[in-house]
Amino acid sequence: MPHAKAAAAMVLMQDQLHDTCLLCGRKNPVGLKLEFRTQPDGSLKAEFQCKFLFEGYKGFLHGGVIASLLDSAMTNCLFSHGIAAFTAELDIKYKAPVRCGRKVVVSARIVKSYAPLHMLEASVEQDGEAAVLASAKFMESELLKR
Repeated sequence: MPHAKAAAAMVLMQDQLHDTCLLCGRKNPVGLKLEFRTQPDGSLKAEFQCKFLFEGYKGFLHGGVIASLLDSAMTNCLFSHGIAAFTAELDIKYKAPVRCGRKVVVSARIVKSYAPLHMLEASVEQDGEAAVLASAKFMESELLKR
C-alpha cells in the first residue's frame, strides 16, 4: 500500500474503531493521543515523552505502559494496512530499563500476514538504543466488522 494511502487508512480506522482508545484515541480526554506516522517501508513510528506520571520504579517507565505502547503501535500498523484485529499473543523482551523524563520512539512492522492471522514486531528505543522488543500475533474478528 503506498505511503499516503496507508496514512489515510490508519486515520480512517482510528476514527471508526479507536477514537476513544487510551493510547491513540483523539476523543479520549485523558488519553495519550499518540500520533503514529506511517513510513515508506510499511512500518510506522511515534514519539512518546516518558513522563514521571507513568513511572513504576522511581525514575523508570512502568513495564505495563511500555507493553501498551508496543501493542498500540502494532494495532495502528495493522490499521495502516486496512486491517482491524485483536491482540491474540504478545511476547515482550525488556532489554534495558526505560528512563522517565526522556523521549522514546516506538515502531512497528508487519512480519507476515495469513488472514485472519497477522504477525508483527515492535520496539521501543531510547537514546538510539533498542530498550524493549516485542512480537505479537493478531487475529481478525467479526466483532470488529460491525
